[in-house]
Amino acid sequence: MLSQLKQTILKKIEKAKDLKSLEDIYRRFLGRKGELTGVLRSLKDLPEKERREKGRLANQIKQEIEEKLKIGRGKFQVPSSKFQEEWIDITAPGLQPTVSHLHPITQIRQKVEEIFQSMGFSVVEGPEIETEYYNFDALNIPKEHPARDLWDTFWLKRDVIATPYLIRGKQSSRKQLTTGLPRGFASRNDGKKLLLRAHTSPVQIRYMETHQPPLRIIAPGRCFRHEATDASHDVQFYQVEGLMVGKDISVANFRGILQEFFKRFFGPEIKMRLRPSYFPFVEPGFEVDILKNQKSKIKNQKEGEWLELMGAGMVHPNVFKAVGYNPRDWQGFAFGMGLDRLAMLKYKIEDIRLFYSGDLRFLKQF
Repeated sequence: MLSQLKQTILKKIEKAKDLKSLEDIYRRFLGRKGELTGVLRSLKDLPEKERREKGRLANQIKQEIEEKLKIGRGKFQVPSSKFQEEWIDITAPGLQPTVSHLHPITQIRQKVEEIFQSMGFSVVEGPEIETEYYNFDALNIPKEHPARDLWDTFWLKRDVIATPYLIRGKQSSRKQLTTGLPRGFASRNDGKKLLLRAHTSPVQIRYMETHQPPLRIIAPGRCFRHEATDASHDVQFYQVEGLMVGKDISVANFRGILQEFFKRFFGPEIKMRLRPSYFPFVEPGFEVDILKNQKSKIKNQKEGEWLELMGAGMVHPNVFKAVGYNPRDWQGFAFGMGLDRLAMLKYKIEDIRLFYSGDLRFLKQF
């Protein structure tokens, strides 16, 4: 009888799926009114010899079952060390979780893109490693042109870029650098030298080569120039350029769009003016200035002071010819401004180098 009872209990322990099942087994067989407990209590009525033998066997069975129950509980119970690690004191004050946020230049870029997209502009991108043709020649800046000195930049040796690198998140080889550019962009190396782009104007050339007007785009991205680093200059910076081409696009269209952009970005009281200037890829060319007043959101500019913010102008006929447009049929305007400069004005930052320092004390302010 005791052996049968033992086997029955052990089978039930093996089949138990949780702590509750084990506790039910304990109460049924080892509890105050349990079956095995009843057997132990009935031993007092047996003869002494039989009582000793059955008593010893019953106690052994009881110990074995208790050991099995202990092992079974261990499978379902959370270890005390793990419990201590996961334990939460709900009465303690809460801890502020660390929340990530966007870099100030990224915030400015998103704001600029949002404003221009609301006015019908598309956002396009291009490679940061460019050919001499797209960075200079197609933009009416031929070799020996004095304007090249303004964009003296980082030239690359072809053997330096033979190892794989990333273009828009995709691994590429040296061959893909010149022929495997992002979808929608043509490649025209023509044996020219390679360099880190000095502006995002090459994106406009690549886009016009593969798209027919009318069109309106902005091209934000990182640029590189061999600058003497100081509070307002760095060897890398972010720029956004815009282009609008159509049958009847004029300076009036350009002024209206830029005025609307500045109002949305800096505030409705902002004032803007155009000054004649020279850029090889536009004719006529302008410098665009803005005027600070009490209600505008420009924080590090003196009251009543005009501040030059961008270069712009009507696209030069030679640029249209380089991309296959007939200058007699199409006209348009282009402009370019620094995203770093906009961020410095918006957030009252006096040193451009802070953007690239990686100092969390600085970045967490935005």
